[in-house]
Amino acid sequence: MIILGIDPGYAITGYAVIKVDLKTKIITLVDYGCIFSSPKDIFSKRLLIVFNGIKEVIRKYKPDKIAIEHIYFAKNAKTAIKVSEARGVITLAAAIEKIDIFGFTPLQVKQALTGYGRATKGQIQQMVKNILKLKDIPRPDDAADALAIALTCAQTNQVLR
Repeated sequence: MIILGIDPGYAITGYAVIKVDLKTKIITLVDYGCIFSSPKDIFSKRLLIVFNGIKEVIRKYKPDKIAIEHIYFAKNAKTAIKVSEARGVITLAAAIEKIDIFGFTPLQVKQALTGYGRATKGQIQQMVKNILKLKDIPRPDDAADALAIALTCAQTNQVLR
């Protein structure tokens, strides 16, 4: 089973692809990275870049499931709205390709990976590195967050059970 994890954003959208062997329950890293848009572009063009970038990742890896972070809190309402719009175009790309999309809050990710809902970003990144047996913590942070979201999906949607 292939799971695509996404950390939504309009400036940087992190993505991560993992493969889960349903027989052995082994999770392997396939790819990760980020989709970038320029602040020089108008907002609608930035959303189009995110949409097309995610569509390209979906078509390349053909995931069985997509996991995305829920927007749960933001200090700046304008930023929250823009990130929500980016999340909307990502959800649209998944719907067009007829792929189920699952949302997870940061608390759910922390609990799934560390067992502790107040884990730090560093602790989450260390768990991602350990679970996937990586040499280094994935960079940038947006890609590492997408990996954490994909791993949460694998562990919480009875994929590994």
